[in-house]
Amino acid sequence: MVATGSLSSKNPASISELLDCGYHPESLLSDFDYWDYVVPEPNLNEVMFEESTCQNLVKMLENCLSKSKQTKLGCSKVLVPEKLTQRIAQDVLRLSSTEPCGLRGCVMHVNLEIENVCKKLDRIVCDSSVVPTFELTLVFKQENCSWTSFRDFFFSRGRFSSGFRRTLILSSGFRLVKKKLYSLIGTTVIEGS
Repeated sequence: MVATGSLSSKNPASISELLDCGYHPESLLSDFDYWDYVVPEPNLNEVMFEESTCQNLVKMLENCLSKSKQTKLGCSKVLVPEKLTQRIAQDVLRLSSTEPCGLRGCVMHVNLEIENVCKKLDRIVCDSSVVPTFELTLVFKQENCSWTSFRDFFFSRGRFSSGFRRTLILSSGFRLVKKKLYSLIGTTVIEGS
């Protein structure tokens, strides 16, 4: 017997139909009572694993930005909007959920778009023991703020230039492009704001 929404209401017409088909009233009511009170419990191990994976991905992204700030970006500070790396990590997990190896089959190319030019920051391989099944290209975007441009121009001239290093401010917007490596299905683009 399959419990459906119309049967679980104990509608007298539905019960009489089942009685006509030969079901015993005692087993019928006990089956309905059982399905009325059974609620699936969330799998706490799965929830904790996903949260842990998300936090690890956030740390990977933050480490990538930290390593790149002096080597590739030439700045002393990178200011990241609150929850930006968290949102990106959640989108990455969502995109990897449909893949055969999940996040383990991901290679992520991290870039920064500054004045319509993309600068490569890093390549993150989630699990080097797994053959990649898809690539993600993450593009951080620089905040368009006239004050920082003016300040950099002002302080780069004259006596302040020796001790002053540029501060890079990231926008809350980003682009995430998914490319399947072993499939004919096209790419998926996510624009975050």
